[in-house]
Amino acid sequence: MISIPKKRPYVLTQEQLFMVSALVVNAGNYLYNLILGRLLGPEQFSDAAVLITFLLVLSFVAMTFQLATAKFSVTLTKEVLPRFISNMHAYGILIGVLTGILTIVFANQLQALFHTSSSGMFTVFGIGIPLYFMMSVNRGVFQGKKQFKMLSVTYQLEMLSRLGITLGLIVLFDITSSLVIAIGILLSFGFGLIPFEFKKISFQGLGAMHVAEIKQIRAFFIITAFYELTQIIINNSDILLVKHYFDAWDAGLYASLALIGRIVYFIAWMFVMLLLPTVVQLRKEGKATAPILFKYIGYIGCVALVIIGVSAVFPEIAIQLLFGEQYLEIAPLLWKYALATGLFAIANIFAYYYLSLDTYVPVIISGIFGMLQMGLVIFFHDSLAQVVHMQIAAMVLLLITQVAFFFLDTHKK
Repeated sequence: MISIPKKRPYVLTQEQLFMVSALVVNAGNYLYNLILGRLLGPEQFSDAAVLITFLLVLSFVAMTFQLATAKFSVTLTKEVLPRFISNMHAYGILIGVLTGILTIVFANQLQALFHTSSSGMFTVFGIGIPLYFMMSVNRGVFQGKKQFKMLSVTYQLEMLSRLGITLGLIVLFDITSSLVIAIGILLSFGFGLIPFEFKKISFQGLGAMHVAEIKQIRAFFIITAFYELTQIIINNSDILLVKHYFDAWDAGLYASLALIGRIVYFIAWMFVMLLLPTVVQLRKEGKATAPILFKYIGYIGCVALVIIGVSAVFPEIAIQLLFGEQYLEIAPLLWKYALATGLFAIANIFAYYYLSLDTYVPVIISGIFGMLQMGLVIFFHDSLAQVVHMQIAAMVLLLITQVAFFFLDTHKK
């Protein structure tokens, strides 16, 4: 009798699992924003958009700790690594506490600056900031060790808890206050800490680590912090400036435009999570790193083209399906905002790629053009259309400069 070998079922790798998980997380976060936009309407949604933008700003600041932890979890020896992670947790908590205190102390000034209905939402948000820094260092450990299953769990729990708690409070108690949204965000940080690799948190020195390694960590941390600052400026300054310069209705319309147009950036984010440890590992093994860069640029470029095309051909349908008729007047700007975001997402891949290789010129380039974008919006904001046009101009110049640097650097090597 001839035995026929059984076909083994296909099992997802950890990287593939993380990609699927990242899509689910982005979809969940997107759903969270869409439901808030529909339930609150443009004026109240403008307040929610400020809190969501603060959350994105916090995620970029804390990403400095996550990326540094991820990178050096790959390169450091097993003897030094536990103490390094301990230090990262300790300094993350310290920075988180100081940032949280400042947010709470200046809550009234933040309310006046962004014309929100409550200062309490900033106070509640400030309480949760230290938890977010702990969560980011924990994620950096999983990312560096390529434990993408554990990394996926932390993102899933944060997203699901924020979605469930916030919408549960709004629906059950019929409360649409921005304070409820802040409470949902705060509690989601606690869930995002699961699973947490708690071993030891201390400010002890790095012991057996060489001076050169300590300098490398310090340099990477400083330049990454600078780069994440540029991310904050490019990604979020437009929403905060529009909230400052325009009335609540227009600010709410712009927040919905930004949310739809940023789909491409949210998708690009999951590729960046895979890019850094992969490039570091390839470099460590002496292998070519450029092919992985081209691979991810191709993926993101295709996604950007599809989203821009859909936004150009079906803008009214997209906005009506996602937010409702109240937001339809923003439809003509949808494809333009998607174009600006797509250009930035591709330029961003170059910066993260070089950051992984300890080359920091593209990071400085991003900083320069981030400041240019903010300056253009500050000086040219007669209409929402003009705000979007200024961003397109800045992002076109940024992408051209990053591509030019890549070819010059490649030619030189």
